[in-house]
Amino acid sequence: MPPTSKSPLLTPATGHDDFSRRVLDWFDQYGRKNLPWQKFSHDQQQNTYNVWLSEIMLQQTQVNTVIPYFERFMQAFPRLEDLAQAPQDQVLHLWTGLGYYARARNLHRCAQIIIEQHQGQFPIGVEALSDLPGIGRSTAGAISSIAQQQRAAILDGNVKRVLARHSAIAGWPGQSDTLKQLWHIAEQYTPHSRCNHYTQAIMDLGASLCSRSKPQCELCPLKHDCIARAQGNPTDYPGKKPRKNKPIKTAQLLMLRNPCGELLLQKRPEQGIWGGLWSFPELPCGHDHRHHTLDTYLQGQTEALGPSEVWDSHRHTFSHYHFDIQPVLIQLNREPSSITEDQQSLWYNLHAPAKIGLAAPVKKLLLKLQQLDPLN
Repeated sequence: MPPTSKSPLLTPATGHDDFSRRVLDWFDQYGRKNLPWQKFSHDQQQNTYNVWLSEIMLQQTQVNTVIPYFERFMQAFPRLEDLAQAPQDQVLHLWTGLGYYARARNLHRCAQIIIEQHQGQFPIGVEALSDLPGIGRSTAGAISSIAQQQRAAILDGNVKRVLARHSAIAGWPGQSDTLKQLWHIAEQYTPHSRCNHYTQAIMDLGASLCSRSKPQCELCPLKHDCIARAQGNPTDYPGKKPRKNKPIKTAQLLMLRNPCGELLLQKRPEQGIWGGLWSFPELPCGHDHRHHTLDTYLQGQTEALGPSEVWDSHRHTFSHYHFDIQPVLIQLNREPSSITEDQQSLWYNLHAPAKIGLAAPVKKLLLKLQQLDPLN
């Protein structure tokens, strides 16, 4: 277990400037400099757009996962104006599979606000950027530093790990006291020159050498005064989030298939899980799916209801609970007249899929249905 406070016998031996110099020297030799969003032009607003888009995608997501999504977004929305004018469904469709979909909704709304309230210009500085949807203090610092050449500290997950180990800051970073200490150190170590390179460097260091489970301490430019290394317990830092037993929620997803092989999808409310995404109709477990279908969609017309199959349930885990899903495939003998395609419902064609945002479990079920389709 890590100590409750920093050991009085072990303190960083060198100053702030020396810390940043070593990080920058390491970056010059080993840092990543050819990522798609690092291709800067003479247009600062375009550079800010590229960095902003990448930083939102990189929240809780690894670089290798983000790269193809970033490239698809840039192809579809090369400029801020293109993103602001796009339908939300198109944005969510391109985001499908990247997770944490509130990021995509905030991204879209943020683009619209910049167009509507800031004349299409990104505001300058951490404070102004932090007022925009989906941009917290660390993301604002990264944008301000990398794209706008402002001195600004960052504190993403990788940076928290580097600083917590180097200064032996005990405690989980989600706790306010621990977070306050880490922000203080981050501000101190951020240099006044080459701040843009330092920001990328400290993130790269945490993502590569100072990894969560297998830190390569002997290759690290900070090894000589890293307290956690001297203590011999770098993986004890930062402190772990207290474990809690996640509650379990259950539901049936009704996969209503019409005679043409199309599946009924409904758009979920903006608030709540999978907000704004398309999903199958949901029914609490324990309810009679055939009775529900007759009442809700077929208005009691039993002749329109064909056979049904109850598939094995599977678990989808969110940050705060487990969601056990039981898919039920229900064949309809005719398309219900009570269902009309509108902004909240549609019949999804497996062979000519609509470009809409899909919840990850729904996308997997649609792929399975496509594989089972005799016309495939």
